[in-house]
Amino acid sequence: MSASPSQPKFRLLVGLGNPGSEYRETRHNIGFMVLDRLAAGAGVDFRRERSWRAEVARVGDLLLCKPQTFMNLSGQAVRAMSDFYKVSPQETLVVLDDLALPLGKLRFRASGSAGGHNGMKSIMERLGTMEVPRLRIGIGEKPGPDAAVSHVLGRFDLEEQPVLEQSLARAVEAIETALAKGFSAAMNSFN
Repeated sequence: MSASPSQPKFRLLVGLGNPGSEYRETRHNIGFMVLDRLAAGAGVDFRRERSWRAEVARVGDLLLCKPQTFMNLSGQAVRAMSDFYKVSPQETLVVLDDLALPLGKLRFRASGSAGGHNGMKSIMERLGTMEVPRLRIGIGEKPGPDAAVSHVLGRFDLEEQPVLEQSLARAVEAIETALAKGFSAAMNSFN
C-alpha cells in the first residue's frame, strides 16, 4: 500500500546525529541509530558521499542520509541531496532527538519550529521552509537547567537500554507505516 495521492511520498529520509566514534550511541545520535536499523533491515550499507558530506544508502526509491557535518550544519547535506535528486521539503522526513519528550515517546509533525534543535534549524534554514516533516524521538528531559549539552551528548544509562531498544523498534515501525500508508496514518498510529 502506498501513500494517498493527497500526501507526498517520502523520497529522502534524514537521520540526525554527529559524526565520529566519540558521539556514537549518544542521545543526540538517535536519528543515526534509527537509520542504521532501517538500512540493516533492508540489507543495505551506507557509503560516504564526500560531495554531499553525508553517508548515504538507498532502499528502492528511498534515499537514507546521515549528514557528516556536525549537527548545526546538517542542512548543508540535506540541501545538496535535495537539489541533486529534486526532492521537495515535503518529500523529506527528518528523524531527530527531542529532549522535551520522555524517553521512548514518538511524535510526528508535518511542520513547525525547530523547537531548539540546531540540526532541524539548519535544515529549515537551508530549505527555506518550516514545512519539513519530522519524527521526533524522546530522549528524556535534561536533569538540570544548564545540563542540556551534557545530556544530549551523553550516552543512555544501562537502566534506559530496554526503553531505548523499544523506542528504536517503534521508530522503525512508525517510518515503515509512514512510507506504506502515508504520514497521516503514521501520525494517528504513533503520536
